Amino acid sequence: MIILKVRDLYKKFNHQYVLKGINLDIYKGEVLSIIGSSGSGKTTLLRCLNLLENPNKGKIIYHKVDLVNSKIDINRHRMSIGMVFQQFNLFDHLSVMDNLILAPKKLFNKKKNILIREAMEKLTSIGMFEFKDRKVSNLSGGQKQRVAIARALMMNPDMILFDEPTSSLDPEMVGEVHGVIKSLSNTGITMVIVTHEMMFAKSISDRVAFMDKGKIIEIQDAKSLFDFPKEVRTKEFLKRFDNQITF
Repeated sequence: MIILKVRDLYKKFNHQYVLKGINLDIYKGEVLSIIGSSGSGKTTLLRCLNLLENPNKGKIIYHKVDLVNSKIDINRHRMSIGMVFQQFNLFDHLSVMDNLILAPKKLFNKKKNILIREAMEKLTSIGMFEFKDRKVSNLSGGQKQRVAIARALMMNPDMILFDEPTSSLDPEMVGEVHGVIKSLSNTGITMVIVTHEMMFAKSISDRVAFMDKGKIIEIQDAKSLFDFPKEVRTKEFLKRFDNQITF
């Protein structure tokens, strides 16, 4: 079942188009990774999916509703599309627990004791329960990103968007975040991941889309795209990563 459709999507900054006619279907429960060189439009596309960036043209149809339509309540629909950022976007002065319960308390008006119980379950699932009362400012980068993932899960989203989730981490912390994301991939939640890590994309993804100069050049199942790319530009891009993605 298609959960989100992108049709003829364009986005420009300072009169220069960054997205040039994107068409994409995202299926319920799949893990879709988006790869490509810096400046290819990956992050812009991801941010358009929940209207953190407003497209200049095109449609983003989520559960049969066009999110680009100015008449719809985008905040209501955005609540079911979680986002995990490169730079975590946590409140450093608050505790881990307070970061998790802040948004759902405000948006859903749930009782605090219920939210605390839900937050403890989420933190346990990502191995962060013992840090629940610690200030975010005292956590490592890997711990912060795991908290950011738990925070996204607190909204019970249909879909989570990951924007280069390990790009700000030291190499030794990357594995722990990869592990959390891989465990999520087994829960049936739809995930779209922008990443520069080819081995991770190949191992976790159902499908992979390769972007170049604002367009999706090729999209296939993960093994086919990495092992048997069809397009010349895809082959040129992946050749730089030959020693990373053979396993």
